[in-house]
Amino acid sequence: MSQPTLQEICALLGQAVAGNPTQYMMEKTFAHHGLDWRYLTLEVAPEDLGDAIRGMRAMGFRGGNITKPHKVPVVPHLDRLTDAAAGIGAVNCIIREGDTLLGENTDGKGFLESLRGVVDPQGKRVVLLGAGGAARAIAFELALAGAATITVVNRSAERGQSLVDRLNEKTKTPASLVPWVGDFTVPEDTDVLVNATSIGLNDAEARVPVKLGQSRPALVVADVIASPPATRLVRKCKERGLRTLDGVGMIVNQAAIGFRLWTGIEPDVQVMREAAEEFVG
Repeated sequence: MSQPTLQEICALLGQAVAGNPTQYMMEKTFAHHGLDWRYLTLEVAPEDLGDAIRGMRAMGFRGGNITKPHKVPVVPHLDRLTDAAAGIGAVNCIIREGDTLLGENTDGKGFLESLRGVVDPQGKRVVLLGAGGAARAIAFELALAGAATITVVNRSAERGQSLVDRLNEKTKTPASLVPWVGDFTVPEDTDVLVNATSIGLNDAEARVPVKLGQSRPALVVADVIASPPATRLVRKCKERGLRTLDGVGMIVNQAAIGFRLWTGIEPDVQVMREAAEEFVG
């Protein structure tokens, strides 16, 4: 039996990680722009992270994405960080610049670009549900974009306070914590509500425990969940006539930023969006 070609191996890898929407988008966009590139999804054990980064250097990778649990531990293995990644304290995107590896965080940037298609966050009062990695990145980008205030709502007071303290220390946007006990009633003067928790992931009926009460008609409700795009939160808010934002736009914009940084080419975002929608159904 003949040995498989590199292209065939990559195709097999693509089948093995068919649950990765970013790979699906990237492969489609590489092909659209005539690039003979591959986006591989590789599982790395925590104890092997240093070797993996050294391997990226040795093999000339143009970059890559980093996901949990490596977003924070990868920092010491990189040469430098962008201001956003340093402020957040985590990296999800690596870019090769000559002989150096630069750490960036596109989680918040992808969300921000998506949000700006609906509303400019400058001067807006934001309520952020969650204090995990995505929430941290989103909070920092909203603060840097000039949000008036950020209220972090989280079940773990310790984790939530850590994010609030970092925002108050590193940005000019006042941040405060509300412990999440039972249903959280969204303040009436809220301009933007963001669900940055994992509630709703792969479960279209999962309920985010919030009450909108007498929310203002101009309220924008955003959900970072991309699968399914029509989460219960998004559907219920649409029924109330509120403006909503699903998580597909966030992952598309994240992918577009990474593509641009790695290739130097402005990607066709419509191709990415169609690929993402095809993937999540």
